Amino acid sequence: MSNPKASSSETSMLATGRRRFRVQALLESMLPAFLAIAAALLISGILVVLLGKNPIAVFHRLVDSIFGSAYGMGQVLFKATTLIGTGLSVAVAFRAGFFNIGAEGQMYLGGLAAAVVALWIPEQTPTLVGTALVLLAAATAGGIWGAIPGALKAWFGVHEVINTIMMNFIAFGLGSWLLVEHLAMFETLHTAVIPANTQLARLETFLPAMRGAPVNLMLVLQLLFCAMCWLLLWHTRWGFEVRSVGLSPQTARVSGIPVRRRMMQAMACSGALAGMSAANFVMGYKHYFEDGFTAAAGFKGIAVSLLGGNHPLGVIPAALLFGALDRGGFAINALVPKEIVDIMQALVILLIIIFVQPSTRKWLWRRFTRARPTPTATAPQQTPRQEGDE
Repeated sequence: MSNPKASSSETSMLATGRRRFRVQALLESMLPAFLAIAAALLISGILVVLLGKNPIAVFHRLVDSIFGSAYGMGQVLFKATTLIGTGLSVAVAFRAGFFNIGAEGQMYLGGLAAAVVALWIPEQTPTLVGTALVLLAAATAGGIWGAIPGALKAWFGVHEVINTIMMNFIAFGLGSWLLVEHLAMFETLHTAVIPANTQLARLETFLPAMRGAPVNLMLVLQLLFCAMCWLLLWHTRWGFEVRSVGLSPQTARVSGIPVRRRMMQAMACSGALAGMSAANFVMGYKHYFEDGFTAAAGFKGIAVSLLGGNHPLGVIPAALLFGALDRGGFAINALVPKEIVDIMQALVILLIIIFVQPSTRKWLWRRFTRARPTPTATAPQQTPRQEGDE
């Protein structure tokens, strides 16, 4: 008969080993991001010195503009809200093996659809129903625009980088034509203001300290979307199949997974997330659709996704970092050119691409783990038991 105590002990040791492996994998995946940020700050500091300025004073101004007031934090959160959505969009597509360059166009058409539906909804419609319908319109427009390149890749093998870039140009051209010819107010490049029952409340309604900051309830929704995507990708069969397609379409096809459908569905989901990101501006800030409102948020979402490890939860701190740098760029402009912040962002992207390579990442991890203190004299006696546990 098997010993229940021994079996329980073995199960506990296996669970401990799995936890250690997960913690090590998490730390190893986070190391490139921390190193990229640190190196970007160091290089930016050197550039500030070459400009004849004190880097400590510049970085102090940068930090104070972000954390010095609730208004500053509100501005960072507002900028991060959009980047969370576009970064999440890119991350979901990446898990299916796609490099979605089209989040900009998907967001643009999502904002246009949101404004059109909001202006169409009667003012007597309940606020909850009105906002839900507008968000659904934005998601639908973005999802359709994302599904098209997904289908082209799945059925015809057209590379997604090429077709998503082309889809961006089509989206901008189509949206601008509709705006100018049919939707814009006289002598403007924006639509009429959407009704109050389709607007998202600002956080200052609940947090008076953030008065004046444009951050709104879309931030809460974006955080919920991140959690939902994490659950969907890692805790459902559909998510497992999508990730399997992203790792190896051939193996997934042999395993009976409908590869083409999962590709198109993943890109549709990615486009829907990008489309809903427009709600931060259209429903929560200006309350109308305006030509050029995306301000390269779709392309910045690529950087956010890369820095966040293409993980639905990792994009949150990455978006906060880029939102903070965007906010800080205006504050340090009195001391140094605000392009220093643009250089810093570009350095973070470049370095994360270098450090995230599997061989480079493992080499960095080995270097940092070797820097730990030398094990004590009792360590050799404990080593066999630790290896057995793992």
